[in-house]
Amino acid sequence: MRKMGILAGAAGLAFAAVLAVSATAKADDAKLEQLKAQGFARLAIANEPPYTAVAADGKVSGAAPDVAREVFKRLGVEDVVASISEYGAMIPGLQAGRFDVVTAGLFMKPERCAAVAYSEPVLCDAEAMLVKKGNPKGFKSYEDVAKDPSARIGAPGGGTEEKLALNAGVPRDRVIVVPDGQSGLKMVQDGRIDAYSLPVLSINDLVQKANDPNLEVIAPVEGAPVYCDGAAFNKKDTALRDAFDVELAKMKESGEFAKIIEPYGFSAAAAISTTREKQCAAQ
Repeated sequence: MRKMGILAGAAGLAFAAVLAVSATAKADDAKLEQLKAQGFARLAIANEPPYTAVAADGKVSGAAPDVAREVFKRLGVEDVVASISEYGAMIPGLQAGRFDVVTAGLFMKPERCAAVAYSEPVLCDAEAMLVKKGNPKGFKSYEDVAKDPSARIGAPGGGTEEKLALNAGVPRDRVIVVPDGQSGLKMVQDGRIDAYSLPVLSINDLVQKANDPNLEVIAPVEGAPVYCDGAAFNKKDTALRDAFDVELAKMKESGEFAKIIEPYGFSAAAAISTTREKQCAAQ
């Protein structure tokens, strides 16, 4: 009888666990229904072309939002709206419910993967530095910046480039937080910083628009890894993330994914060749 009591107790615990999982799944599934009902998903972006951009009329574009817009449309959510955010504020904002998803070149890192539910990879890129013509300080890596006691480097606050510079040994007071790309470019032009670091495609977009022959791009930055982002969801919205992944996979298979991102300069093959698991495990 005692053995039966133990088995019954274990069965009861297992049944309770199933009920808990079921309740969680229903709450999770309700998120997509909520988005369908309101007719749009709220995106966090950084206004960093070609990843993300906001036109003068407020229309959101860029490779990441364009992919998200098409995926959500396939899920029955008709549109997306965006809020510009600093990278360091994106995950807290997502966790606080101010956004439904981050689509902003927020590269996958183990610590970020622990904080959010990423989709499979969407955009992949390497790191670059913007410097004055001739690269007067001879930078090839973040370590080179660290070794020069007078060198100052600009980077987005809370972004990958800021962390890479700090990890390479650049002192905190020589890593300058820059609010946006145009500000970083102007600071290099004015000599207030010696280098401004962003992903290769973002730097190239800035330089192309500036059309300034006195600027030069160092790319890729030596020793810096190649990263991929994904759409980042709240950890409690994994069912929404999974539904997103299903449609994203269909788009990759059909070629529609390539048609969206490759005009922006991104490689569909790079995103298809890796996985969330690999990116989240990379140090």
